[in-house]
Amino acid sequence: MRQERVENDYIVEMRHITKRFGGVAANDDISIGIRRGEIFAVLGENGAGKSTLMSILFGKYEPDSGDILVRGRPAVLSSSNDAVSLNIGMVHQHFNLVPNYTVAENIILGSEPIKRVFGIFPCVDIKTAEARIAELSRAYGLEVDPSLPIAQAGVSVQQRVEILKMLCRNAEILIFDEPTAVLAPREIEFLLDIIRGLREKGHTIILITHKLEEIMRVADRCAVLRRGRLVGTLAVADTSPQELAELMVGRELPPAGKRPSAGFGDTVLEVQDLTVRDQDGLEVVKGVSFSVRRGEIFAIVGVSGSGQVEIADAIAGLARPQAGRIRLMGLDITDCGIRRRIEAGISYIPEDRQRYGVILDFTLAENLAIKSYYRPPLSKSGVLRPGRIREFADDLIERYDIRGADGAGMITRSMSGGNQQKAIIARELSRDSALIIFVQPTRGLDIGAIRSIHARIIEERDRGRAVLLVSLDLDEVMNLADTVGIVFSGRMVKISPANRLTADEVGEYMMGVRV
Repeated sequence: MRQERVENDYIVEMRHITKRFGGVAANDDISIGIRRGEIFAVLGENGAGKSTLMSILFGKYEPDSGDILVRGRPAVLSSSNDAVSLNIGMVHQHFNLVPNYTVAENIILGSEPIKRVFGIFPCVDIKTAEARIAELSRAYGLEVDPSLPIAQAGVSVQQRVEILKMLCRNAEILIFDEPTAVLAPREIEFLLDIIRGLREKGHTIILITHKLEEIMRVADRCAVLRRGRLVGTLAVADTSPQELAELMVGRELPPAGKRPSAGFGDTVLEVQDLTVRDQDGLEVVKGVSFSVRRGEIFAIVGVSGSGQVEIADAIAGLARPQAGRIRLMGLDITDCGIRRRIEAGISYIPEDRQRYGVILDFTLAENLAIKSYYRPPLSKSGVLRPGRIREFADDLIERYDIRGADGAGMITRSMSGGNQQKAIIARELSRDSALIIFVQPTRGLDIGAIRSIHARIIEERDRGRAVLLVSLDLDEVMNLADTVGIVFSGRMVKISPANRLTADEVGEYMMGVRV
């Protein structure tokens, strides 16, 4: 009798869902039930099938077999419009916003309120829309300016806009795909408070994530997927991060933390009085100086938008300095092009992997070879050698556990974001560069991949590489860095050995409390 009552309380049931892409089962006979008014987490490694499963619920994909029930009734979800009609909304990991439109214009796009001028001519009633959005944003603690252009909005504001899009369409079931992957620590706290508030107002929340600490803090129950199969559904209060990690990866994880450095060598990177302006001519990096030695992990940390990414971009050649000098092993590369910097010994893992890290419509093999295709053994006398390129790609795929349906031949766009990131890291580390720049290297990755990448960063340091790490994850910085440089409002306000700083002290410098 009790079992029947619980089943009737499910707002969503997915029964025996199977979805294949080519010969790979992204979802293999998965059955879950989600209760009304709960926060339900879907946990798994990158490529485990969690985003595919929830994309089926949102109508992006149709299952090859299985049934979906919404509020106890069978549902056919052939498109996102079908999901919206059932009051299901989804915030994707990569936002779907039009940069040149305002917050209000993005929110009402596709469902614009219409008024008639002189009772005849139809036009969009933007003032009414802005008033409703402002009221809704206040009611849910999602304060936004409806007239702000999206191009001027930070990441956390854009995420609030995506949430408001769902709420304006009366979504009762809210799906969040890796919602904290691109947020700074303060923004993560704010979002988790918003998610709790949404539950208190009667919404059902589904979190697609791999972050165990966030699941433990906000989720009621959790489904764990591994390689396309459901391996367990647990009450979060009755489990532990260790148990979830073991279920998720199915193997022993590399230990967290770092080994002490064996000692630093010669200076590899020297940055002097670096100044960088953004596209509007504003100084975002202001007279920054520092150096990185062989065998050293130098971490630059600051709140989002403090200039740390622009420092890395200027070193890699993606941004042009207005002043200052950059030297690599004594060679002045300030005015060098990107290929010259690559050949001089720079590997770069960028923050925006889809814009700067890969070409989405190339195959995985092509992306892995994109920085070395013109050299032996991948080419000979200017002619590409496809067999050697495939061998090179297959080796990196195996060594870095890059997953996808068609191996080296898969189109990179079809890969999960985490596997795209693994591919970029594999390519850059394969080059044995003197300087390796990591910008947000573990953003969007699962705990197994994070531990693996941390181990590789330490391994590269121990091999004598100079490592420049830019991260918004303060725990990551404190666990990995030998030296910490803290930026605030474009200036380097503190450089110190990591073991002489506490996380609280670093946070105070980041916020400008200490000077």
